[in-house]
Amino acid sequence: MTKNIVKLAALPSVFGLVALSMSVKDADKPRENSTEGLELFYTVPQFDETDTAVLDKTSNLNLATPGKSFTGFKEALGFKESQNDYKRINQLGYLGKYQFGRSTLLLLGVTDTDEFINNPRLQEKAFVANASRNKWVLRKDIKRFTGKVINGVKVTESGILAAAHLAGPGSVKSYLRSGGVEGFRDAFGTSVYSYMKKFAGYDVSFIEPNRNAKVDLDS
Repeated sequence: MTKNIVKLAALPSVFGLVALSMSVKDADKPRENSTEGLELFYTVPQFDETDTAVLDKTSNLNLATPGKSFTGFKEALGFKESQNDYKRINQLGYLGKYQFGRSTLLLLGVTDTDEFINNPRLQEKAFVANASRNKWVLRKDIKRFTGKVINGVKVTESGILAAAHLAGPGSVKSYLRSGGVEGFRDAFGTSVYSYMKKFAGYDVSFIEPNRNAKVDLDS
């Protein structure tokens, strides 16, 4: 009986040695467990696209979010456009995370759409350049209408720039100057009004108005 007790007592040590050998074996293969080379994308859903009941239950969790920063603005807009998919091409031929049209890309100095769809850095640069152009075109309207309420929505600079990304600055001018009467909807029914509302209140002071902004990958 004493021998049986000794055998049982030795079992935990045996299991411990086996577990240790397994962990050492895994440590010898760090590349098999590494995320190096993987494309990791993080999305920021809008609150109205999530289950509010779930948000209530998780409200005490320490969740890192970009909030109303410029990063939050472009990530939220990218999520709305493509779910932040850099390789997305929709049925109308709009490209990338921010769903750019080819004519807009040419205006920004981008001529190779194959390179564009495979280059996230190029897409981010194009977004900033396009926003800079739109901010220059709409600079007077931003000054004139920011803080006013149109169709029940408080006008903000970020809302104006988001709507310009959707519809172009000319359509946004018409909307603002008509008091919201002259609206715009894209092929999917998305309106200037909806973007003005959805993307209100972000900090877009990072964007400098620039009439001739182009994509510059060297900067």
